[in-house]
Amino acid sequence: MKLLFICLGNICRSPAAEGIMRKMVEERALSNDIIVDSAGIGLWHVGEMPDSRMRKHAALRGYDLSPLRARQFRADDFQKFDYIIVMDEENYHDVLERGGVYADARKVLRMKDYFIRYKGQQSVPDPYYGGAEGFERALNLIEDGCEGLFVDVVKKIKG
Repeated sequence: MKLLFICLGNICRSPAAEGIMRKMVEERALSNDIIVDSAGIGLWHVGEMPDSRMRKHAALRGYDLSPLRARQFRADDFQKFDYIIVMDEENYHDVLERGGVYADARKVLRMKDYFIRYKGQQSVPDPYYGGAEGFERALNLIEDGCEGLFVDVVKKIKG
């Protein structure tokens, strides 16, 4: 099963989701069964590490995002990934628009649909222009969504 997390620039929310999900997968020895990646809608940060504030807040929770580098979402990602998980509605529409002939709405999932403790929250807000509380809030939501998504993915791969 191949998962791709998407946010606007691939330096805050989606690399955090990638790091969180990778850790969950590794801790349960499922690295051969579940592949995780992330990408951004825009190309502003391609090649860059995740935002230093996100790296700091994630590290405090035991997630190392330093090996990750930003890349831009490509239409052919629809062919490479089983699920494309977006952080907000704008990402959802952007992914389908940029997917062109490859776009498959059945593969595009919203992180909010996997929230367990934060049901009713409509998205993972972008913390980029805010302070520490925004990064903590984003991580709380992403951890929650990753837990719900992980359960669903494991059910599918285990049959």
